[in-house]
Amino acid sequence: MSIVTRFAPSPTGHLHLGHAHSALFGWHAATDQGGRFLLRVEDIDPSRCRPEYEADLLEDLAWLGPRWPEPVRRQSEHITDYRAALDRLDQLGVTYPCFCTRREIEQEIAAAGHAPHGPDGPLYPGTCRALAPAERAARVAAGTPFATRLDTHRALELTGPLTWRDRAAGEIAATPEILGDAVLARKDVPTSYHLSVTVDDALQEITLVTRGVDLFHATHLHRLLQTLLGYPTPDYHHHGLLTNERGERLAKRDKAVSLRALRAAGKTAAEVRSMAGFP
Repeated sequence: MSIVTRFAPSPTGHLHLGHAHSALFGWHAATDQGGRFLLRVEDIDPSRCRPEYEADLLEDLAWLGPRWPEPVRRQSEHITDYRAALDRLDQLGVTYPCFCTRREIEQEIAAAGHAPHGPDGPLYPGTCRALAPAERAARVAAGTPFATRLDTHRALELTGPLTWRDRAAGEIAATPEILGDAVLARKDVPTSYHLSVTVDDALQEITLVTRGVDLFHATHLHRLLQTLLGYPTPDYHHHGLLTNERGERLAKRDKAVSLRALRAAGKTAAEVRSMAGFP
């Protein structure tokens, strides 16, 4: 089987060396074995994504070296695909509307004392999962804003035990419950990272997902969604992360030095590839 990988940045800022490492990792994983490397733009959040950042990231990435076929898949152009997947999950009975505000969730977690924790902090306590169907319907009919959550326990009852293969860590038993009842769509954004990336990887026929080890825990949930939606399961390779002098992973929010700034400072593409770990 021919290897197909992808790099999927969000246009919320400029690419930095961490992005360069991830893009080059995926590009080499495919092209060194005669496969295909795809580029996807994850622009589902209109409040944070900017067209000027997309234009810059396309230019910076092409300057760096990777090549990809057109057209580039932009998530904002495929909302109907995510809606169809969400409808399928609704039909399976594994989703429910959550009317809780962030503040209400925080207050309930605080009142619980020792709330279960996942990789990203305290888990949603399942407040709205216990609502009666009539109460849910009445709130929806009244126009009360809600997010759509996955009923993870119910989903696992349907799928049974699952595994996935990581090329660095081996065979992994899927434990999506570590993320609790994850949000699949919000009132202002009709899909989530977890739902859209699972749909995109299937529709683009990705055979090897390469991404940072910081997303390792997310794969447990993606594996569950794949089975519920009848999608094939790709291989995974979660690579290490580039860090700053304090040992912290490079991030846009910390103003990590961008590829654009390195270019402006006179660095060549070869020098930047070397700085990103690909001499």
